[in-house]
Order: sequence, then C-alpha cells, then structure tokens
Amino acid sequence: MAGHEFFEPADRKRPVAEPSATDPLAAEEPRHACDPAFKHGVVVGFDGSTSSERALAYAIGMAQRSRAGLIIVHVANRLPTTVWAGCEPPVFVDVPDHRTEVLGLELACADHLAEVPWILVERGGDICHELEEVGQEYEADAIVVGSTHGIVGRIFGSVAGRLAKRAKRPVIVIP
Repeated sequence: MAGHEFFEPADRKRPVAEPSATDPLAAEEPRHACDPAFKHGVVVGFDGSTSSERALAYAIGMAQRSRAGLIIVHVANRLPTTVWAGCEPPVFVDVPDHRTEVLGLELACADHLAEVPWILVERGGDICHELEEVGQEYEADAIVVGSTHGIVGRIFGSVAGRLAKRAKRPVIVIP
C-alpha cells in the first residue's frame, strides 16, 4: 500500500471558531487526525538532497523491520523579513515552495517505497520544531534525518544536532 497525502503547512491561516462559542478551547486550531496506520511510525525529514535520500533509505528499512508506517516530512522555505526590512523582532514570511509537489510525485513513482505504507506531510517553519511536532502528533518511535554538510551547517548549526538536543524521542542521524 503506497500513497501520499499533502497537509497544509502548520503556519497558514485557518478559519477561527465563531465568537459566540462558549468554550474558550473551541477557538484553538484543530489538529489533523492521524491515520492509525501511521501511529508509532518512523518520521523522516526529506528535501531531495543526497543526505536526505540516505536518511529516507534507512527509514524505509526501519519501517519495514518494525512493520510501521513511514511519515515523510518536507519543511517548506521560510525566510526572515529582517533580511529585506531590517525590522526587530524578526518576522517570517512564506516563500512559495512547490518543491513538495515535485517531491511527492517523485516519491509516488519510487519503487523502493512500494513495500511500506507512507505519507508525505508538508510543513512550514523551523525544521527542527516541525519534525519534532510531527513526531509528537504521530507518536513516532524515531525521527531519522540526514547530516548537514558544508559551511551553512557549521555557521548556523546542523538540523540533526539541534534536533538531537531538543527532541523527546530518538533521533537517528545518517551520515
């Protein structure tokens, strides 16, 4: 059973509950109902890079061995507007990112995903925060990420390193 599903990024505006609602908690944003087939699955961060492809390959094997679902997460680009406006504090703006659709089509055609149930989840925001949040929503057994190479990872810190420090579940970093 293979397939994919696109969720809206978590930071997009959603309709607010009616002001006449008596329950103050009713105004909170609804969470996506998780498919029970993916509860206790394996979350993997994927952006199409070589390191994320290696992480995906490892996560597929892990999901097959544990007979679990695979939750593939692509975090869309967000850039601070301070780059352009010089304002304080930093405000983030969404950059149109059609990469998720392209990745979804590539994954749907991938033969190596045919043996494991999987979904593709799109989010927007900080990569570490979003991967951990998806892991929490699906009660994932582990989060798999590829290591960051290059100067960007050295300057800003790698996603894998930051995620390993803050995650409440095992993080597996694939070199």
